[in-house]
Amino acid sequence: MNLDYADLDPSKVLDALDAAGLRGDGRLLQLNSYENRVYLVHLEDGGAVVAKFYRPGRWTDEQLLEEHGFARDLAAAEVPIAAPLTLCAAGAVVSGEPPTLAHWQGLRFAVAPRQGGRAPELEDPEVLEALGRFIARIHRTGRERPFQHRPHWVGRAPGDVAREAVLASGLLLPDVRERWLSVVGRCLDAVQAAFDALPDLRVQRLHGDCHPGNLLWTPGGGPHFVDLDDAVTGPAVQDLWMLLSGDAAQARGQLACLLDGYEQVLDFDPRESRLIEPLRTLRMVHHSGWIAKRWDDPAFPVAFPWFGTPNYWQDQVALLAEQLEAMADAATDAPPPVWRDEGGADFDGDGFA
Repeated sequence: MNLDYADLDPSKVLDALDAAGLRGDGRLLQLNSYENRVYLVHLEDGGAVVAKFYRPGRWTDEQLLEEHGFARDLAAAEVPIAAPLTLCAAGAVVSGEPPTLAHWQGLRFAVAPRQGGRAPELEDPEVLEALGRFIARIHRTGRERPFQHRPHWVGRAPGDVAREAVLASGLLLPDVRERWLSVVGRCLDAVQAAFDALPDLRVQRLHGDCHPGNLLWTPGGGPHFVDLDDAVTGPAVQDLWMLLSGDAAQARGQLACLLDGYEQVLDFDPRESRLIEPLRTLRMVHHSGWIAKRWDDPAFPVAFPWFGTPNYWQDQVALLAEQLEAMADAATDAPPPVWRDEGGADFDGDGFA
């Protein structure tokens, strides 16, 4: 009998882990995640793990196993990452080589070791330089082989998918529909033009959702990532721009620090700085589509009560109009712009797990 995703509770989490060869001692804590169900579970052997139960229908098994494979590649290269553990078929069906993806009562889950840490101090130039080296190490491994099944964060395609999700949801209010569709269409045209202007752009396996919430810093040990749930194929700058903040001068200085570290490990194509605004635009449109797609989940109206209101859509129209100007400036090699958090800081929430 298959278990409904909404009915997953602590006792069933413990049963699932037991079926994969991991016996909990009864202590567990649900962690912050909108997209998946994530739990810190203490084990009878004294250890602790993080179990992630994947939202049904979001990823295929092939996509999940590619995520796991990337994490294992990084761990093999001694890049700090919470790579998934090898699981046993004690009562669950497990897949992968080695087996890292468990199927149990219609749900899929993976388990990783618990890793602690705190948020990085992004105002510190030395921290930014260290993060640049760290991300370059991820990208060096990412270049070794391509994804076959994960999404491509290249060109306008992610924005087109998000736009269709908004339209299908019925949450786009009639009085703003045409204005929103018009500005989104022009934005996505500009995004595609920015990518088309770099026909020889290098793309590779990326973290894909590299914002501060997905980074932990250990004093004396440096940074590590806790989540690869949004791993994609894309340009290197996708894993850099979300770490920028403040006004234009501050963002420019932060990017310089990141690249000082990055280029100690790997080359960086400076033309990619022109993609910061197009990538930000994609993320804004994607965020609207993500919430619209998940609106039937009771957690989403509670977490995003402003979504779908007249003010929300009017603000989106205004912000996307600003993005058109920002992308036009970026095309002429303007300095990095002001970072604006548009409420889309995390696609899936797992960065806080």
